[in-house]
Amino acid sequence: MTPLGTPGSTHSNRADRPDIRVLLVDDHAVMRAGFRMILESADGVTVAGEAATGAEAIAAASALHPDVICMDVQMPGMDGIEATRRIVSDPSLDPAVVIVTTFDRDDYLFEALSAGATGFLLKNAGPEELVNAVRVAAAGDALLAPEVTRRVIERFAATAAPGPGPGEPASAPGRAPAADAPPGPREVKPTPVHPELTERESEVLRLVAQALSNAEIARRLFIGEATVKTHVSNILQKLGARDRVAAVVYAHRHGLA
Repeated sequence: MTPLGTPGSTHSNRADRPDIRVLLVDDHAVMRAGFRMILESADGVTVAGEAATGAEAIAAASALHPDVICMDVQMPGMDGIEATRRIVSDPSLDPAVVIVTTFDRDDYLFEALSAGATGFLLKNAGPEELVNAVRVAAAGDALLAPEVTRRVIERFAATAAPGPGPGEPASAPGRAPAADAPPGPREVKPTPVHPELTERESEVLRLVAQALSNAEIARRLFIGEATVKTHVSNILQKLGARDRVAAVVYAHRHGLA
């Protein structure tokens, strides 16, 4: 899984909780029961509650304040994408939302990221994958499985509405020229790629955009994993990025991956 976590992320207060509290959202009771059995057999994981619809998920998230929400997509009434969007936009809540669905569809992946989800898992994943996804999401370290990261982020970056990226002014360099503007030479991006990023932070951002974990980045750069987390935290803060997804989109838009 691609890491997200940093001391500056919205999930930084989970470390002082003894167990990872999970909210299961799925309109099939049998599926919820299966997930509950898998998760509650794992050390340090507790299922705090269940919901069968998007509306119930919002209410349960507000009442229970889970660390992680395992969210189905297709449900009666409000779907999981819209429920994710509303939960993530609520400043009083800070769960990591992992979309868990039967369908390996790019539009679901894209919409989930747009809504603010920090993970995406298929329901045919093994029990160990589910437990691992919940653990790394709770630690603030989950984004997507490596096999889907690149195709989703590339689509996200290519189809996102034009305009400034995180932390960029409206007139930031590197934007696509207007339709009637003559083509010019390919811009060579300086290092650092963002005026407030140090060279080391720019280097870390490039590796983040390549779907490397914090541990892999640490090994690549011969630095400690805690140092990598600090760099990622600084990157998110300087870019004005809510999470690692936005930082990766920024990196793709600037030709870093």
